[in-house]
Amino acid sequence: MSRSIEGPGTPVSEAIAVYPVDGRQTGGMMEERLLPVDEIADEMPPLVVIVDDDEIVRRSIGSLLRSIGLRTALFSSAQELLDADLPEDVGCIVMDVRLPRMSGLEFQTRLRKRGDDRPLIFITGHGDIPMTVRAMKAGAIDFLAKPFRDQDILDAVNVALARDRESRQAKASLADIRARLATLTPREREVMTLVASGLLNKQAAGELGLSEVTVKLHRASLMKKMRARTIAQLVRMVEALERAGA
Repeated sequence: MSRSIEGPGTPVSEAIAVYPVDGRQTGGMMEERLLPVDEIADEMPPLVVIVDDDEIVRRSIGSLLRSIGLRTALFSSAQELLDADLPEDVGCIVMDVRLPRMSGLEFQTRLRKRGDDRPLIFITGHGDIPMTVRAMKAGAIDFLAKPFRDQDILDAVNVALARDRESRQAKASLADIRARLATLTPREREVMTLVASGLLNKQAAGELGLSEVTVKLHRASLMKKMRARTIAQLVRMVEALERAGA
């Protein structure tokens, strides 16, 4: 088994081995830093996971990514990665599609089944069109054939990290909307649904068997609680909740 975490001061568990950004060991031996997980800084560079059974390949990619300021975690097999206790800030995974025991495509399937949508970039020296199509349809960011140019992998990683940032922002926004929704009364939720569907206060009042004045009061209250300045903002929130099945 081969696993290492490399990059600028990256706590991955209660105690981890940390390499300097250039990948050289300090003083001829690996530096040990003991840091609790909850001290991970928000501004820490993204962590890129690299999985390849060829040590030279994974260390080469790791060195390249660290040269642009990213942190890396190196693994020799897909199963090793599945068993790992990685932090939530893993930005993307670069993986050889042909690995012993568990292929990259099988790993991708398992990852998605457990609800993990972190971006995947596949690399391979023996790819084919059906394999590429299957990986891309399942959501892979890119499928690179070895040998590839440094710029190719850098471009793919940049796209993957941008996708990951967008996903995290969307999840954070949805969590915020859900928290606001939880403050509404059952009646306010009913009014919100009708207003967001395009009904006027008078029409919503008729649907609910309430007076128009009462609906106006509920509407004003729910707009305040949802922090929606306009009906358009409220509609976008309701649509986001519907897409998430909330």
